[in-house]
This record gives sequence, C-alpha cells and structure tokens, in this order.
Amino acid sequence: MPDARPRRTAVALALVALLLLAGCSGFGGSEAGGAGDAGDADRRDPAPADAGSGDGGGGDEGDDGGDSGSAAQSFRDTNRSQAIVRTGRVRLRVDDFDTARDRAVSIARNHDGYVAGSDTNVDRVGNRTRTTGRLVLRVRSDQFGDAFESLKTVGEVRAASSDSEDVRDQLVDLDARLRNLRDQRDRLRRLYGSANDTEAVLRVGERLSDVQERIERLEAERRALRDDVAYATITVELGEPGITPTPSPTLTPGPAYHETGLGAALLDSIGGVVVALRALSVTLAYVLPYALVFGAPLAGAGYLARRRELF
Repeated sequence: MPDARPRRTAVALALVALLLLAGCSGFGGSEAGGAGDAGDADRRDPAPADAGSGDGGGGDEGDDGGDSGSAAQSFRDTNRSQAIVRTGRVRLRVDDFDTARDRAVSIARNHDGYVAGSDTNVDRVGNRTRTTGRLVLRVRSDQFGDAFESLKTVGEVRAASSDSEDVRDQLVDLDARLRNLRDQRDRLRRLYGSANDTEAVLRVGERLSDVQERIERLEAERRALRDDVAYATITVELGEPGITPTPSPTLTPGPAYHETGLGAALLDSIGGVVVALRALSVTLAYVLPYALVFGAPLAGAGYLARRRELF
C-alpha cells in the first residue's frame, strides 16, 4: 500500500496556496473598487474652486457657536456658484402714511422678512400735518424681486433702484484667513501648554489672545456677510403730499395824500385827536402815582426853603 502522507501534504499545500491567492485577489479588488468609486465620485461632483475654503468654514462652525455641520454644508451647497448681496430703494408718495407703512410691513412679512429699522417725521403747518418716514426691510434673497415689485404698488413711485453684488470672493478670502488663524491658534496653544518659564507663558499667552481676537472679528464679519447674502435689504421712503401754506391777506394801498377827500381827512384828524387824548390819559395814569409819592415831599421842602429866605 503506497504511503498516503506525501499526497495529504500536497493537498494541504494546494489548499493553502488557493486560500492565499483568493485573499490577495480580494484585497486587490477592494482597492481597485475603492479607487474606481473615488474616481467616479470625482467625475460626478467635481470640487469647486473654493472647496478648501468651504472645508475651513465648516471646521469653524463650533467656534461660531450655533451652526451645525449640516447647516454649514447646506450653505456651501447653495452658495457654491454665487453669493449675491441684493439691495433696493423705493421712494413713494402716499395719501396716508400709517396705512402705507402697515402695508409695506405686511409685504415684507409675506416674503419671510422683517423690519430692520424705521423712522418717522411729522411736519406741522397751522392745524395741518404732513408725515414722512423710512422703513428698512429685510426679505429672503430668493424673494427679493417679488417683494420689490409689490412694494411699488403701495403708493405713487417717485424713484426706484436696485443693485446686486457678488461677494463670493470675499467669503472665500474670509474662510482662508480664518483657517490660517486657527492653525496659528492651535500651534500657540501647544506652545502655551509646553512653556516652562513665566516669560514664555506670558509672551505666548499675549500672542494667543491677539490671534483669538482676530478670529472672533473675522467670524463676526463672515456671519454678517452671510446674513446679507441670505436676506436682501429694501429701503422704503414714504411721504404724504406737501402742505400748501395759506396765503397772507394782501393789503390794498390807499389813495395818495393829496387825493384824500375833505371828509375823510376830517375824520382821520378827529381819530388822531382821540388817539392822542387816550395816550395822554394813559401817560397821566402811569405818572400820577409817582408824582404823589415823590413830588409832594419835594414840593413841601421847596416851599419851606423859600419861606426861610423871605423871613
């Protein structure tokens, strides 16, 4: 009977070789598949020019304190191609200021907006008033056109203008600067933790505080810019019709002196005499109390002095 051990050994070696080949081919296939998937993903969704800055913006959402990663990603997706700041201004003549203002506010709210500021002035001439004022409205950027046209119907349009500005480059620049500053902050934090002497700790701490202040300032600027992108600004100026002043009564000039009639001249003279007598009477009424108080003693003193001279 031939020895079966060499045959069993050969079979075992063959099985081991098959297992090794299967494992190697499976590992290589998974790598190839991953590379293929990555290539397909790159072809399906090419990265935008500001992808790096977008990632930097996403990394700082925790520092902003409120935006989640999904919200940041949504912002980058919606603003990948453009970031437009829209503004508009409308000047209207209205019959009633309060009614027009309420209607303008209602239009803003119907377009997911709100009132960002307002002022009112009231001009008064006699017993009539004229009210003018200004509203600063914020509406969703994607509803800017509809809101702008609706506001024109509130009154008689005297002037209207709109403008737009692409601030995508500014956002990209802010994201890049923030990413660099955060890298500096991380390095300074490591230095601060490893510093041994007091002078080094103070120096690194001062530098770290300065970098953190710059980060917070840029984050506030970026939040304001993103808010301007999300909400358009429309300034509405409202004014009631102007008040026409009441004309002053016109005086009809009288006849020349030499053309005055005798009767009219006599009546004017009598009227003048009456006025003169009345003025004299009023003057005497003012002077009499002073004469009695101060004049009587003076007259008595003069009388006594004259008698002494005679005797």
